Amino acid sequence: MAMERRKVINRDNIVEDLNIEKIREKLLRACDGLEVNMVELESNIDSIYEENITTQKIQASLINTAVTMTTFEESDWSYVAGRLLMMEAEREVYHSRGFSYDNFPKTIRKMVELGLYDKRLLSYTEEELHQITQLIDINRDMVYDYAGAHMFVNRYLIKHDGKTYELPQETFMAISMMLALNEKEGETRVKIVKEFYNALSLRKLSLATPILANLRIPHGNLSSCFITAIDDNIESIFYNIDSIAKISKNGGGVGVNVSRIRAKGSMVNGYYNASGGVVPWIRIINDTAVAVNQQGRRAGAVTVALDTWHLDIETFLELQTENGDQRGKAYDIYPQVVCSNLFMKRVKNNEPWTLLDSYEIRKKYGVELCELYGYEFENLYEKIENDPNIKLKKVLSAKELFKSIMKTQLETGMPYIFFKDRANEVNHNSHMGMIGNGNLCMESFSNFKPTINFVEEEDGNTSIRKSEMGEIHTCNLISINLAELTSEELEKYVALAVRALDNTIDLTVTPLKESNKHNLLYRTIGVGAMGLADYLAREYMIYEESINEIDELFERIALYSIKASALLAKDRGAYKAFKGSKWDQGIFYGKKREWYDTNSKFKDEWNEAFYLVETNGLRNGELTAIAPNTSTSLLMGSTASVTPTFSRFFIEKNQRGAIPRTVKHLKDRAWFYPEFKNVNPISYVKIMAKIGSWVTQGVSMEMVFDLNKDIKAKDIYDALMTAWEEGCKSVYYIRTIQKNTNNISDKKECESCSG
Repeated sequence: MAMERRKVINRDNIVEDLNIEKIREKLLRACDGLEVNMVELESNIDSIYEENITTQKIQASLINTAVTMTTFEESDWSYVAGRLLMMEAEREVYHSRGFSYDNFPKTIRKMVELGLYDKRLLSYTEEELHQITQLIDINRDMVYDYAGAHMFVNRYLIKHDGKTYELPQETFMAISMMLALNEKEGETRVKIVKEFYNALSLRKLSLATPILANLRIPHGNLSSCFITAIDDNIESIFYNIDSIAKISKNGGGVGVNVSRIRAKGSMVNGYYNASGGVVPWIRIINDTAVAVNQQGRRAGAVTVALDTWHLDIETFLELQTENGDQRGKAYDIYPQVVCSNLFMKRVKNNEPWTLLDSYEIRKKYGVELCELYGYEFENLYEKIENDPNIKLKKVLSAKELFKSIMKTQLETGMPYIFFKDRANEVNHNSHMGMIGNGNLCMESFSNFKPTINFVEEEDGNTSIRKSEMGEIHTCNLISINLAELTSEELEKYVALAVRALDNTIDLTVTPLKESNKHNLLYRTIGVGAMGLADYLAREYMIYEESINEIDELFERIALYSIKASALLAKDRGAYKAFKGSKWDQGIFYGKKREWYDTNSKFKDEWNEAFYLVETNGLRNGELTAIAPNTSTSLLMGSTASVTPTFSRFFIEKNQRGAIPRTVKHLKDRAWFYPEFKNVNPISYVKIMAKIGSWVTQGVSMEMVFDLNKDIKAKDIYDALMTAWEEGCKSVYYIRTIQKNTNNISDKKECESCSG
């Protein structure tokens, strides 16, 4: 490198000499321990030099150079770029607020003073803060590749006046302090802060976006998933529009069931053919999602669910297709169809299926058809089919309707599919209600019901609206990172995840009263997983050949989550709805203790779990849910969720430039990463069914079909039918690789569940 005197402009717009040695020190730190030749990067400084160049531009050029040098064979350059970006973020924070990592108590006070941190952080004593400061390890900033560092810096570090004002390890420590806020003060609390901090900063646990983004800020919503239901009246419809807006404003993903709303052509105020059906109301939901964005980041995200027996199901399937009347379209919501076992049996046997009007059924039979499942639903449905006095109905082929669902999925990736009976058959809280549909990412669901019986009263000049409060499914999410965990660490970090999520329930006030009611009644949490593909590659296992090992892995996660929640219940009490639940009856995942004695290799530990629950109860009504975590897996340096990797190595191009994406064990185990498009769909579905059988809620099960291969409609049909037959509760996106390309069909991602 040439050493002649050069002038640069620093961040304070002061002209100074270019400090070559300082740059070399950064490059040495960025390249330390990696398989790269630093000289190749160092030589680029000459080529980017211009008179009075800014130091910021030099750093950006070095980062971009490292990015462009990243290849399949030399993937470590991505880590060089990530480290340089983290160093640049640290420099920006220093210039923004005047200090860096050297004074964490000062950071807390400054951030609270500016309204950027929750003032409850000031409840920690000076002695606790002194001990906590010693725990911060700034070298953990250096573990990120460029994709992870880019996401961390640009999406999650707190900004003030447009400038980065927080450092990564401060993020993790402030969150850890909040998670431990209600633990016992003193040594115990600091010990738990340390456990949370190490889990997060060492990337053993991954927080969902609402927790990672909001936990340390004032009044931040921490819950990812909400599901509500609309009753068949104008008050309920617009009450729920308001609820959807509030959830979206606070960054949550919304599921809404519209099956109670009367069909098109139904009676209104005694007049037949007066109702416009569900579509006009869905369009209002669509526009609400667009208008009320998620804290300025993106439009709100809402999945709208309709049962397959509803008379409007055919127009519902056309909401996002290109053909048809544009006045009946809703392109910004996520359609979801709710399928019963009876419907699927009719599809399999190519039998007729009858579409009905919910209002007419309610008036004649006094029940909400969408609130029934299993034998109760089947008996009433078949009775209604044979009722000659039912005026509004349409008989068609169940298989043809299912084909219409498949056709729409290939065009748009949706609708999602929710297998209602499969979910309710293993609902641990069926004594309190039923599950009507899935959430935005199809992995989180529990009992919910609409708010009903709206009345308005006068009190002088004050108008008071009263109603019978329903329940809105509410769930907080976290994922264990299998890419970073050993088998011996699994129980420890599952237990820590359960504790962290249970703590978040007491730290947050959700946007709606019905949501708070659900939180306190069920204390629903969702411990998920990511990095399964990395875990298998590390252990030299092939995805399709490892169904038994995967089954055992997720059985252990289920077992450890129950034990952890039962031990929490010993100290904190069981969730309010525990009595009468399947947990209380000694039925875990649809199986009694005798099944585990006969069939499980972990029978002694299961006996311990049964004893703990029998003795203490359970702290959380729902325990596990496996989210797609497509984005936050980048932070964790792992593959997303429990799916095979989409690609071992590729360059993602977006508005901010090119971002290399690579799997963790690319250099020495690349061929133990089968790409998703090459995994047999039936084998994949059976693996998802095994995982799902150990999950109290659900699994975000995407499906990928490569149309360059000899894929027929029957192949897709067989995969979906297998999902139902094997006991899967839901199907998320259907993604296709278009003919003559390697491009996977685009999908909009739910940011709320992405952790």
